[in-house]
Amino acid sequence: MLPNILYVLSLTILPIFRVFSGLGGSVYANNQLTLQLEDETPERRTSQTHILQRNWGAYSPYHPVAEYVPPPEGCEITQVNILQRHGARYPTAGPAAAIALAVTKLQNVSTFKDPNLEFIRNFTWNLGTSDLVLFGAAQSLVAGAETYHRYNGLVSSDNIPFVRASGSERVIMSATNWTYGFSAASGMRFNPILSVILNESANNTLHNSCPSIGSSDTQTDIWIGIYTEPIVQRLNDAAPGAKLTVNDVYYLMALCAFESVAIDVISDWCGLFDEDEWKGFEYEMDLDKYYGTGYGQLLGPVEGVGYINELIARLTSRPVNDTTQTNSTLDHSPTTFPLNRTIYADFSHDDQLVAIYSAMGLFKQPMALDPTSPLDFELLGNGLDRENTKRTWIASHLVPFSGRMVVEKMQCRQLSSEDYMRILVNDAVQPLEFCSGVTPEGVCSVSAFVESQGYATSGGNGDWQKCFE
Repeated sequence: MLPNILYVLSLTILPIFRVFSGLGGSVYANNQLTLQLEDETPERRTSQTHILQRNWGAYSPYHPVAEYVPPPEGCEITQVNILQRHGARYPTAGPAAAIALAVTKLQNVSTFKDPNLEFIRNFTWNLGTSDLVLFGAAQSLVAGAETYHRYNGLVSSDNIPFVRASGSERVIMSATNWTYGFSAASGMRFNPILSVILNESANNTLHNSCPSIGSSDTQTDIWIGIYTEPIVQRLNDAAPGAKLTVNDVYYLMALCAFESVAIDVISDWCGLFDEDEWKGFEYEMDLDKYYGTGYGQLLGPVEGVGYINELIARLTSRPVNDTTQTNSTLDHSPTTFPLNRTIYADFSHDDQLVAIYSAMGLFKQPMALDPTSPLDFELLGNGLDRENTKRTWIASHLVPFSGRMVVEKMQCRQLSSEDYMRILVNDAVQPLEFCSGVTPEGVCSVSAFVESQGYATSGGNGDWQKCFE
């Protein structure tokens, strides 16, 4: 059914993308659908395009990691909490400058020894910085429509989704586009609005806000130096005098992803690198998220504590109890933080989603990611249970552009009269091993989930205070 929904949207909403993304230019409807739907059609699942996009890490377009499975028979969803990353964007200022520098080095070469580089002579660097691209706007529209079609039984004229966004322009636009997609899918009967925009210079549960947090540079620099070294040699041999560095190569690979989502077709730059090299690029992203705000960063998970405490408040219909980055004025007002809605949608950034996953206990690995090797843990042995040690920390599965976590609250009368819940990340049901009594279908009681979140309910066990030391 979803492909039909998206096809209708392409006809009725694509002309309006320009308004919500702040972009001009033409709209390539067929390419939009190709990028959005490649995971929905079996013939596309083995295409090189599909594989390539999966190796872009946090720059990958959203794709469902698994097919959505309805709750177990006898369970009825009563509330939905959506936490979604903004849609695809241009590179931010720092990477944009680094990309431009690497391109200039190649364009200054007088003679290429490899004809595959000839396209570079006519390449014009004209990507913007930081803003949502047209395809990114489309992603949020589609996500809003999907939400309506999946959960429309929770919607009425008296109960429409409550929507918040962190204060970055691309996040605000993503939230706005989502509301329009939801409205359009309902035939304009139900029209949610963006109700709260959280200032990114103040307390904000949808934006990282720990001043003393470290970085992932040490780990990512090690891996970039390893996997790009043969690429540097190959490209410098093919472009004498370019003097590309390992960082130049990394940014040229990033250019492939950014230009592709900007122009809605695969960039010529992508063909300079083979599949194994793209796997190396993605592992850098895995390391960046793991050691940036994930389990490998001492003060990473604490940035997710505030949102988890807000989630607990919604699940239990009790006031927010938090001493970290919540905005107490907003969270104690029924206007800006209602507890009586059936659908909540919050829009944020990838680093913040990673912090929330880590604070909650999702995607915990049996050992820290190795900055010198991307091997799966199951291949390492070391006495680990091989059936349960395959690496699940993969950036394109966790936080692609428009990636999302959905928490479904439900009633399961066949189990008991209490409330239950399950968590999906990009449509994959999470096992919730940390939640006592969880079923094989990933269903856990709300009370057991709250009990499992001691790190959040304690305010981060003192880690939040370390953010200001």
